[in-house]
Amino acid sequence: MHTVTVFNVHRASRVQKKKIEATVRNVLRGEGVLGAAVSVVFVDSRTIRRINRRFLSHDVVTDVIAFPLEPPPRLEGEIYVNLDRARQQARERGLPVANEVARLVVHGTLHLTGYDDARPRAAARMHVRQESYVRRIAGGHERRRPH
Repeated sequence: MHTVTVFNVHRASRVQKKKIEATVRNVLRGEGVLGAAVSVVFVDSRTIRRINRRFLSHDVVTDVIAFPLEPPPRLEGEIYVNLDRARQQARERGLPVANEVARLVVHGTLHLTGYDDARPRAAARMHVRQESYVRRIAGGHERRRPH
């Protein structure tokens, strides 16, 4: 069984919690995780920079951070998603914000399941897996918005 909890602490942006929960569960099932407790927290750029600096010693704004707390078979973890960065990246890619949010949630969930993107080969493998999930979530394809 997968328990997914979604918190939105961003002051201006909102997310569809049910879709986020379904996205995390979809990835967990796809990766063969039998039981998990995952929290997804939506934050702003200032908050994610503070988290990044405090826990990872990186003084930069990033789009997503994942903290695995317990490995499988009973996976537990937290994912922090920067909604400010998601909006910016969606605009740059000409995609709906919801698609970019899904991409970041998938990316964070894959990190919790053991994927690592620190080395080029591992990053490429993770990217392929990530985009496979994103295509399914986006209805088989992503539609770019006209400019």
